Amino acid sequence: MATIEDFLKVDMRVGRVIDAQPFPEARKPAYKLTIDFGPELGTKRTSAQITQHYTSETLLGKLVIAVFNFPPRQVGPFMSEVLLLGVPDAQGHIILLQPQQEVPAGGRVH
Repeated sequence: MATIEDFLKVDMRVGRVIDAQPFPEARKPAYKLTIDFGPELGTKRTSAQITQHYTSETLLGKLVIAVFNFPPRQVGPFMSEVLLLGVPDAQGHIILLQPQQEVPAGGRVH
């Protein structure tokens, strides 16, 4: 069983997608995203295999949840700096976790 201390080690933050580009070099269809986590945390980049439910245009401006304190990970020619969180639908395609209301970028998930 995980403890509350284990949970608190994972720094999950809300950010706003400010750029979404196709990632043609990825093995599976994906986007390269730039996410703004507010003035204190800045912007971070990530890749995400979310092309089934989202277009580049529909991603712009979306609030998303990401793990902020994992080490960067090389994904082909791209360095992913945060881990975007989502849940698979019945077909296994990812639906992003999102706040239900407007919240400030950089807010920590509790």
